[in-house]
Amino acid sequence: MANALQEVMDKLQELGTEQTKNTFMRHGAREPLFGVKVGDLKKLVKAVRKDQQLARDLFDTGNSDAMYLAGLTVDPASATKEMLRHWARSANWYMLAEYTVAGVAAESPFAVELAREWMASPDEFVACCGWSTYANYISVTPDERLDLEELSRLLRQVERTIHEERNRVRYTMNVFVIVVGTSVRSLHGAAAAVAEAIGNVRVDVGRTACKVPLASDSIRLAEAKGTIGKKKKTCIC
Repeated sequence: MANALQEVMDKLQELGTEQTKNTFMRHGAREPLFGVKVGDLKKLVKAVRKDQQLARDLFDTGNSDAMYLAGLTVDPASATKEMLRHWARSANWYMLAEYTVAGVAAESPFAVELAREWMASPDEFVACCGWSTYANYISVTPDERLDLEELSRLLRQVERTIHEERNRVRYTMNVFVIVVGTSVRSLHGAAAAVAEAIGNVRVDVGRTACKVPLASDSIRLAEAKGTIGKKKKTCIC
């Protein structure tokens, strides 16, 4: 390992705790990992971001904490399709697939192309990455740049297939409906109707207290707050 990479890995090991590691593993994380809270990872972002090769090298360690840190620090504009495909294939639990890879892909030049490709994947986590990438892309992209016809088709697909889909794919499809319903003003009504139609979406969240948001409630809450159509500045977190 190069010195810079070893230094960051040593720091991650110092920041990790058994309690956090056990929590992540209950959520589906796989070894190797140290168990570093996301808030502590963010303390390292400024230093790592200066070295984009280091960010890529962190992901390639296969250590879950390092992979998440890579997603916080890599420049999405510099990402290649090959890198993003490699990252999607390597994401072995939902936080990496649905947050790390999806966030970077959504802000890359290849967001929609890769989202379409990944949503059709037979691999559960790659498919999750696809739905999450598209949802994240919607959340930061002005409506006039969105393919509204495609989004309408995808809403209908969710309505038809969500309850027969794979476990985490059901979760990300549900989030997709919420994001369309809250972020795309012209499709708010269509997404709200789909949310009512799909109702409660069952997802096995393992030995955790996590709950699947009811899409209809989430959309109504945004409507009550007057935030329908509001976009985020970034989806990397």
